[in-house]
Amino acid sequence: MLEQEYRTILVPVDGSPEAELAFNKAKRVAQANGAHLDLLTVLDTKQFVGNYGGGLTGDAIYQISEDAQSYLENLRAATIERDGLKDIGIHVRFGNPKVVIAKDFPRDHHTDLIMIGATGLNAVERVLVGSVTEYVNRQAPCDVLIVRTDLENKFQGRRRKK
Repeated sequence: MLEQEYRTILVPVDGSPEAELAFNKAKRVAQANGAHLDLLTVLDTKQFVGNYGGGLTGDAIYQISEDAQSYLENLRAATIERDGLKDIGIHVRFGNPKVVIAKDFPRDHHTDLIMIGATGLNAVERVLVGSVTEYVNRQAPCDVLIVRTDLENKFQGRRRKK
């Protein structure tokens, strides 16, 4: 257990294995601290134009946000049922994931710990795109715990070539 007492923990989730590791550990930390857990999915508005060639209709954007909301509701329901953790907020935000996770959300919700999965990007992608995790680690106004291991503290990510 962490010696620091945390009251409001943010865990960004996107369905990736890295985010799942962070979520699983965040549940444990929230239980140990009697903390509120916020689950956040950020829909990157730049992708609505860039990846979908010319933009999405309002109906398509609505469906994407509904899918994200449903994903979070399912995570919350499973956590309540399996883990007994009930103090869970779910949030879907639009914008730049880096800024929303590192600055906007923690400011609006008085977050005192962000638990985030380690980046899955390779070195070239990090240079070109930049890692959300790295940005959050540098810019967040609160503690950031980057999760690389499972609940048994076994490494689950890719080994980097030296």
